[in-house]
Amino acid sequence: MATIYDVAKIAGVSSKTVSRVMNGDAPVNARTREAVEAAMRQLEYVPSSAARTMRSGRTGLVGLVTGAISGSQVGGGGLPDLFIVQAIQRTLAAEGLTLLISDTGGDIERVPTLARTLREHRVEGLFYVAKHHMQVDLPLAGHGDPLVLVNAFDTAGTPCVVPEDSHGQHALVARIVAAGHRRIGFLTLAGALVAQGLRLDGYRRALEEAGIAYDPALVIDADRYGAPEERAALDEALDRLLALDEPPTVLCCGNDRLAVAVYGLLRARNIAVPDGMSVAGYDDYQVISETLYPQLTTMELPYARMGEMAARLMLGELRGDTPIVAGTRKEVPGELCWRDSVIPGPAR
Repeated sequence: MATIYDVAKIAGVSSKTVSRVMNGDAPVNARTREAVEAAMRQLEYVPSSAARTMRSGRTGLVGLVTGAISGSQVGGGGLPDLFIVQAIQRTLAAEGLTLLISDTGGDIERVPTLARTLREHRVEGLFYVAKHHMQVDLPLAGHGDPLVLVNAFDTAGTPCVVPEDSHGQHALVARIVAAGHRRIGFLTLAGALVAQGLRLDGYRRALEEAGIAYDPALVIDADRYGAPEERAALDEALDRLLALDEPPTVLCCGNDRLAVAVYGLLRARNIAVPDGMSVAGYDDYQVISETLYPQLTTMELPYARMGEMAARLMLGELRGDTPIVAGTRKEVPGELCWRDSVIPGPAR
């Protein structure tokens, strides 16, 4: 493998001059620069990043720990949260930084070990990207390098970027109300999820602002009907809604996957979507929302913008432009995706 001394010999200059050309830290005349660069090309010389790091104290590396890559195999995550990782990588790459990614394989207990390994590679900052909006308690802070949680938060005030779930559900329900619906069913996520409490709050606020009384009979708790794949319990829950004296005219589903199940169960009852029942989702998981027929009205989970926001926070800290303040919490709103699965409600 060629060394800096081999380059210097072919170029007919000192090793210090070669170093000046590579680092741009001192003036070198054009002819000398051309000779050095030609020698580097001839020898296919690759500068030592370790040596450069020792001189500058900077590696240009940023670490990220996530379960997004393996999520589609181990369950509970997958492609949507991978959009966060992709956005972070794009944003950092545009600024000349390299992202090193370690995947948990679905085992959150591995996070501290993976973070330590990344720090051993001298990363300048660290991200943790969670599979969904959650509170975490991870011993990652206190190492001197900046840390940003994405799709997660903790009680220690670690800087974080999360979706604005309450605002999202509020905006979706308010738009449905504006379309003329007054009886709005809500099939929730599991109560243990942070997003569920926030979205239920958004649902209730939108109804209150429209002068519509909250009716608990219209809210079907996921902890009672189970996950979307547990069709029997969901089937029974849907029967309860349809049997009400005043059944809903639209069903808001906790996520787009649940909406897929609801489409099927409604069609099994010969209830057409949207003419017999309007349906809305949450996430804008486009593999679902844009391929269902009719296409699904849904609220976006802004994963790409969350990733970009997190990367911008990190860049501000690393560049010294806008240092991250402890307790920083960025809530990113989603965009309402109004499609064909919701039609105007019945005349009052």
